[in-house]
Amino acid sequence: MRKSLLIFIYFIGISVLSFAQEEITVQGKVTDSDNLGIPGVSIVIEGTSQGTITDMDGNYTIKVPEDATLVFSFVGLESQTVPVDGRNIINVRLNESTVGLDEVVVVGYGQIKVKDLTSSITTLKTEELVKTPAGQTMQALQGKVAGVQVVNAGAPGSEPTVRIRGIGSYPSSSSSTPLYVVDGMYFDNIDFLNPSDIETLSVLKDASASAIYGVRAANGVVLITTKQGSLNSKTTITYDGYFGVQVPQNVMKMANAEQFVDYIYQTGDATDISFIENAMQRYGRSRVNPNVPDVNTDWYAEIMESYAIQQNHSLSIFGGNDKTTYSFGMSYFDQDGLLKAKNSYQRMNIRSKIDHQAKDWLKAGVNFNLSNGIRYIANDAAWFNAYHAVPILPVYDDENYQELLDAGVANPSRYSSAQILGYRGSQNPFLSLAFNNNRQDIRKILSGVYAEVDLIPAKLTFKTNYNVSMMFLKGRNVNLPYYITNDTYSDLSNITSSRTTEVDQFVDNTLTYTDSFGPHNLTAMVGTSYRDEWYDYLSGFAEDIPLNENSWYIGQSGSEASKTADDNAERIYGLSYFGRVSYNFKNKYLAYFTLRREGTSKYQEKWGTFPAFGLGWVLSEETFFQGIDFIDYLKLRGGWGKLGNDRISRQDGANTTNPVFLAIDDTQVNGTTTTSTFGYLEWETVKGTNVGLTANLLGNKLNIEADYYIRDTENAAIPVSLKLQSGSVLRNVGTIRNSGLEISLSYNGEISDDLKYSIGGNLSTLKNEVRDLYGQAYINGGSAEFRQRSQVGEPLLSFYGYEVAGVYQNQEEIDADPIAVDNGLVPGDFKFVDQDNNGVIDDDDKVFLGSYIPTFTYGGFINISYRNFDFSVNIMGQGGNKILNRKRGEIIWTNDTNIDAELATNLWNGEGTSNKYPSASGLRRGWNQNFSDYLVEDGNFFRIQNIQLGYNIKGSQLLGKGMPDARVYFTAEKPLTLFQYNGFTPEVPNGIDRQFYPVPAVYTIGLNLKF
Repeated sequence: MRKSLLIFIYFIGISVLSFAQEEITVQGKVTDSDNLGIPGVSIVIEGTSQGTITDMDGNYTIKVPEDATLVFSFVGLESQTVPVDGRNIINVRLNESTVGLDEVVVVGYGQIKVKDLTSSITTLKTEELVKTPAGQTMQALQGKVAGVQVVNAGAPGSEPTVRIRGIGSYPSSSSSTPLYVVDGMYFDNIDFLNPSDIETLSVLKDASASAIYGVRAANGVVLITTKQGSLNSKTTITYDGYFGVQVPQNVMKMANAEQFVDYIYQTGDATDISFIENAMQRYGRSRVNPNVPDVNTDWYAEIMESYAIQQNHSLSIFGGNDKTTYSFGMSYFDQDGLLKAKNSYQRMNIRSKIDHQAKDWLKAGVNFNLSNGIRYIANDAAWFNAYHAVPILPVYDDENYQELLDAGVANPSRYSSAQILGYRGSQNPFLSLAFNNNRQDIRKILSGVYAEVDLIPAKLTFKTNYNVSMMFLKGRNVNLPYYITNDTYSDLSNITSSRTTEVDQFVDNTLTYTDSFGPHNLTAMVGTSYRDEWYDYLSGFAEDIPLNENSWYIGQSGSEASKTADDNAERIYGLSYFGRVSYNFKNKYLAYFTLRREGTSKYQEKWGTFPAFGLGWVLSEETFFQGIDFIDYLKLRGGWGKLGNDRISRQDGANTTNPVFLAIDDTQVNGTTTTSTFGYLEWETVKGTNVGLTANLLGNKLNIEADYYIRDTENAAIPVSLKLQSGSVLRNVGTIRNSGLEISLSYNGEISDDLKYSIGGNLSTLKNEVRDLYGQAYINGGSAEFRQRSQVGEPLLSFYGYEVAGVYQNQEEIDADPIAVDNGLVPGDFKFVDQDNNGVIDDDDKVFLGSYIPTFTYGGFINISYRNFDFSVNIMGQGGNKILNRKRGEIIWTNDTNIDAELATNLWNGEGTSNKYPSASGLRRGWNQNFSDYLVEDGNFFRIQNIQLGYNIKGSQLLGKGMPDARVYFTAEKPLTLFQYNGFTPEVPNGIDRQFYPVPAVYTIGLNLKF
């Protein structure tokens, strides 16, 4: 009671003193970097909710105590805090917002100033994200954040592959996807978000920053805050939209008809030569070369559009008064695919966010995001088929079609089939496209409410959050009937229909204490988190459905016997307790500690403890550093953390019982044998160490961030070979390490008041290494024909095979080499390296041929502004990785098909013609089909990632008061990619190219309006 009375008297005293202070009138103008007035700027007396906003010309007037401090803020511009000091006129210029030392960035369950960071965290703002015209937010990070690898996917609506500091788990047992936290809600992907709805995006890369999230954060964390309004700001309406085209690039050239025929004759295969003769008889002879059929089909050109439309439109309304801030928005994204099929993605988003200061001690808010998407997925088999389809086959065969019509065949098709010419397969890629319709309806809802109570003003705050996300996925895959030949047909239509529902609920409660006493600054937080994740799946299948799309339902099937159903479900509960202490002394010595106690219903081991800490030393604040003028800020920092990975299954293996029949004394005896490979799994444990520095030099113009990290995944789930039987089972017994160096630099310069620029770049190295395989010599992956191997000291799933020393050029070379003689080789065959020099090529001569994991990635940018013009260029690239060109290698199963033009024109065809590729006939011989570095190519590439030119128009100056500000811009996304790999793209997520959807260049023209 006495304590409460003292607090009451304290507040009364403060109020009396406040009223006793003399008030003065302050006026002025707020301008931007071009000295133009900014309307709607919020001006608030620091520590209160009292304030005003600027008028259409940027002018303001406000009454304040003479010793007050004013805070000037506007969305997208750097806030300024200005002491009044008895002045009556205060003019302020606000610059474009950058992540400065005093700026607050989002961290787990809170915020922290950049200068107080001890962890490796990178923050991007909406201006950087929206430069990339993409439906998936993470595509915008490509090349912009050191240590983050983003592998693009070209198909509409498809998600990119995102890896933060490498791959820490065995790929087949776990995912390397980071955790996404959107306004406090947790997701495995953010395909529902429109990039223009995001205010800031922060990447938590090291364990000391991520450990506060426990078992979900082993692969890094991406924190996203969506747009919100600001106090005492006038309602602002913005439109941001673009319209553009996607253009195929780096389209691979296949052998044309003449090259293909020449290749077949080189093989000497009589059967394949007869197929060419059949084609000439059916389709005629070319007038240019009568030895070639009068058909020359470029299958990539046939199945692919020359361009595809992409557009995005976003409308936002935000603002606020002295107690409430609000933000509303809607957006529409539409992307057509490059394939000539039902192949597109559309998404409509609606969002809202409201925060209200209900009482001086109570703040509450609600946010809502609804995403409604429709995706048509074309059959990717078309790309594979187009690579192998022979060019002497036309798209359509009207002669065959007429014969089918005359015979009254059901479901006749105009499309051709290579089987008409005698080939084993139909080869026509349109059979994968024209008779398949795969649709997904994707509806996602994110909603959350919170309340924040100031228990002790400006010191102790309690916050409670409830967030729920719901995903409703409706899938429908229909295959339609067709008939071309007795071997190329599908006699019955069929449908697979599925319904997936996911509902995740989270309740987080935190208590945060902030205080400063003398040189000491302290923030302490404790909290709890409860999660309830529910998943339900139901699917059905049926044949013989009507051909009318309105009747594509299982219930319309004419075949009751074909109907099947399947369902599945899972529910996981979790409860966590966590805490964090952040401390600095004189803003020089920094310390950061977190601890999370994680409980889950998923594993047999129910609880885990995950600690982390970080330390920092701001050398530039030391007295001995004061004389070094060119260094404005220098901080050394380091941290360590332990966290878990729950992306692996609960268990692996099985308990099996098999019947056994024995003959004992001429009598059959029945029995059983029981085999158990079943075992429970648990979360993997990741321990990460990070040391780094942050430096601002040359008047804060040059900024440097550098980090070195080691990330060890212990008790990793790896395959362990079974004893006394074939096969393997997952066990938590492996160790995998990722380590590397990350450097980011940026320089901001000004040539004149009109001409400004910034330039920067980043470089990341990565070493992926297997450290422990539970005593196993190695773990084989991939397939026997295309072997990958994990071995201690090597990267995960490295390619493993023979090294090619060249090609035998003549018979003398053959006769001089016992290996060639013993294996019956001929000129034009590969010469493999005899690694152990024993005169025999066997498994002991196989070596590691490289990894699909890049050893370095880089990015860079140049930004230039001149008056109302702005221009930017972004570049990126990677190196040190390898790609398995499996589409070439599959000739071992499909050797009567086409080959690519580069191979066709460079095959060995006589002494001295090639020392890299075998002869045409050699492609079909088993010796040359052994897995070797012939099929493993460099994945290095350099790309101009983005070019943008914009022009800014001040509406009030051009058209008068009340007119909107505008920006018109042109963007070229991925206009140039340089690489040597023989494929559409060097971006192959798992390093195995069996043909991927090409990544297009995108050219857009856009418009921003601000009312």
